[in-house]
Amino acid sequence: MKNWKFYNALFVRVLFVMTLFFFCVFLIYKMFYYNAILFGLFAVVMLFEMYFFVKNQLLFYDRTLLSILQKDFSTNFPEENKKENFESLYLLYDALKIQQQEQTSKELVYQSILNSIDTGALILEKENDEWNIFLMNDCFSNLFKVPKVSHWSYLKNYLPSLCNEIEKSDFAELKSAISIKIEDQDLQTFMLQTSLTKTYNKEYFIILLDSIQRVIEKKEKEAWINLMKIISHELMNSLTPIRALSQNLLQIVDQEKLEEDDFEDIKSSISTIINRSDHLQVFVENYRKLAMLPTPTKVMTPINALFDDCLRIMNPILKAENIELINDINSSRSILIDKNQMEQVIINLITNSIYALKEKQEKKMFLSSYTENNRFFITISDNGKGIDSEIRDKVFLPFFTTRKDGAGIGLTLSKNIIEAHGGYLSYQTDEDKTSFVICLI
Repeated sequence: MKNWKFYNALFVRVLFVMTLFFFCVFLIYKMFYYNAILFGLFAVVMLFEMYFFVKNQLLFYDRTLLSILQKDFSTNFPEENKKENFESLYLLYDALKIQQQEQTSKELVYQSILNSIDTGALILEKENDEWNIFLMNDCFSNLFKVPKVSHWSYLKNYLPSLCNEIEKSDFAELKSAISIKIEDQDLQTFMLQTSLTKTYNKEYFIILLDSIQRVIEKKEKEAWINLMKIISHELMNSLTPIRALSQNLLQIVDQEKLEEDDFEDIKSSISTIINRSDHLQVFVENYRKLAMLPTPTKVMTPINALFDDCLRIMNPILKAENIELINDINSSRSILIDKNQMEQVIINLITNSIYALKEKQEKKMFLSSYTENNRFFITISDNGKGIDSEIRDKVFLPFFTTRKDGAGIGLTLSKNIIEAHGGYLSYQTDEDKTSFVICLI
């Protein structure tokens, strides 16, 4: 309906040309040849005018559609075209222009987010069975001293070890450590993680690289910050009341005459100061245990003897708590350990399990061991309340505890002892069982 004006104009031109030709033929029939030639010339001029009129209309359509296909929205429409024949085309052009601007804004936001993270990110896009670089963030470019190239083949010239590793996996999803040489520096180890994403008819391959040294430093920094928060909290919990009580004592002593109630206040304040000082001393002593762990004195120790000694100490508590112990450790082998330190670890883990089973009706504890890949594993499990997801990243943090009577150093000390033996301590938790696993080389 909105193109009626164009059709009307075209119809008038066709009608006018036909009329001119009709008069031209009529004049020839009447033998007015000069007049016929004149009308014929007018008809030819009108044909040319009609041709250019239609051509301009179609050319505008073509130019506008080509701009849309090429995503070039810099063209400005004349005002008359916005209201007349091309109103629908203008509305389509304007809607796609707004959509393109919104898409560009989103891409800038996503790119800004990728550039702000500390992980090297590279996104490849598949075109005609070949991978090209869709996006490379600033961290990747700066970390590997690579310019933001657009072709995978160019990147291979800068990072052959990375590219060969990915090509070897045939651009499959993987997660592994990789050593990469950056310019003339020594080999550095990175954590490589890749994933494949398909959207409509496009395929994208995402590559993430994290420097293991940077990850370690970040974790160490977070651990130190958390540790300082805990130490500050404990110190302030003791020093604040000590300072307040000391000021109170000073005010009492400054009085000219002391009443009997004043002596009671003095005794109560001094008692509280002593209690807080004792708490502070215990806290510092626990910290000293963590900071000054002695080097293990390793001797070949039978596994059965190690657990017999530990269970001899813990069995009375297990019986008092009605805990069923399922001991599957029956090994004739010996391991090279510091027996006293390892006993402390096992007793700490059993004590934690006892606490986890406090609220359970059916209390079970499991001990097991096995050998795999030249490593010896000891597992201490229970069917207790488990570890809440909110605190799973804090269980080995110094002085962190969920027990009212706990010091919060048991698991940290145990972890330090196992690491001093060249092994590691980890945990696994699911709906019905929580397990702490000791791994020794």
